[in-house]
Amino acid sequence: MTRQRRTLSAGIIALLVAMTTLISGCGASNQVIIGTQTFTETKILAEMYKGLIEDRTDINVKVIPDLAASPLILTSLRKGELDIGTLYSGEIFNGYFPIEETKDRAEVLKQAQEGFKKTFDLEWMDSLGFENTYAFTVRRELAEERGYKKISDVEKDADNLRLGVDTTWLERPSDGYPAFQQAYGFKFKQEFPMEQSLVYQAVSNQQVDIVLAYSTDPRLKEYDLITLEDDKKFFPPFDASPVIRGEALQAYPEIEQVIQELIGKIDAKTMIELSYQVDIEKKSEREVAIQYLKDQGYLTKE
Repeated sequence: MTRQRRTLSAGIIALLVAMTTLISGCGASNQVIIGTQTFTETKILAEMYKGLIEDRTDINVKVIPDLAASPLILTSLRKGELDIGTLYSGEIFNGYFPIEETKDRAEVLKQAQEGFKKTFDLEWMDSLGFENTYAFTVRRELAEERGYKKISDVEKDADNLRLGVDTTWLERPSDGYPAFQQAYGFKFKQEFPMEQSLVYQAVSNQQVDIVLAYSTDPRLKEYDLITLEDDKKFFPPFDASPVIRGEALQAYPEIEQVIQELIGKIDAKTMIELSYQVDIEKKSEREVAIQYLKDQGYLTKE
């Protein structure tokens, strides 16, 4: 994920919400607030939700970006400081409530929906159609030359392949490199730890041969990289879903129906393309989101 350094702490979210209410002049009785993490795709999705809600209803919508990571979005939803956010099904692995260990995508999503509803009164909708998880990635020419389509395909060459990866993944016992070697039965010739943001250019420049990337990062398109299928389902699922605070849904039941139109409609390729327009082509999240809604025929107003 392309992440920005600028973040907002939990302590000032409530202040921003209060200021938003005063500035809007409409009061909290006719307003919903959407929060986003620091990475681009959540900001684009927030602008999609906003565009649809304002197109179909008379509800005012405020987007507050850059609220650090998903746990802060969850905390703010629970406290009533936010009404809507985008979260990922793999969040269940962070200890919010007891779960049954599984990597089945449908089961992980089901546990997210049931667990967050029961524990925090959050309506966790079905997947938008894509997940943003770890993915092994190689240069297109290398994939075509050697027939790499899935992770298992690289095993025959692994002894000669250099891996570029962020430092934390190398050290994590349960879902990092040690567990990967157990699951797939091989290791790479050499590991090169680096900042996550550097892996894309490193593999493109042939400084390394294979890297661990994020599956919807726009730099996959920028550097023409191929994502390998996780054929042994090693990485946990992280399907993206809109999540709505229960009280907000009671006050504005129509927002779920409006956002429902996006469910199952945005695949990973589409998300990469939309984020590419923002991060690489330097368009605004709002511009990209509204154009997408127009292109797909979602907007009813001129």
